[in-house]
Amino acid sequence: MMLWVKTFHILFVMSWMAGIFYLPRIFVHYVEGKEAGQDVERLLIMAKKLYGFMTLMMIIAITLGLWLWLGFGFTGGWIHVKLLFVGLLLAYHFWCRARVNEMQQGQLDHSGVFYRWMNELPLILTIVILIMVVVKPF
Repeated sequence: MMLWVKTFHILFVMSWMAGIFYLPRIFVHYVEGKEAGQDVERLLIMAKKLYGFMTLMMIIAITLGLWLWLGFGFTGGWIHVKLLFVGLLLAYHFWCRARVNEMQQGQLDHSGVFYRWMNELPLILTIVILIMVVVKPF
């Protein structure tokens, strides 16, 4: 049973990460398109729908992760680091929500370069999480 839970946990984490990696690119295109005088209305819709999708995927991934945690227990120092970085990823997710809300109000104020750099942050967090889960260094 737990292998099924683990399989679906990985699937929903991948789906969540797809959204987390793509949403900041929408911010880049919105800011740069707006500066260029282009119509960016479609990006508002895309960002809102993508955020809703990735939030659902996050909820399911976290729920299945908790199920795994209860099934396998809380052992090893690696899990503490993993959970810290998952917490940081959750904080990033909600940072994205604030940016989507700003977009809806036409107040996304940072540059495209800023959002490109912010797009790299979840990759760094994910690398640490993967190392903790696969290598279990401590």
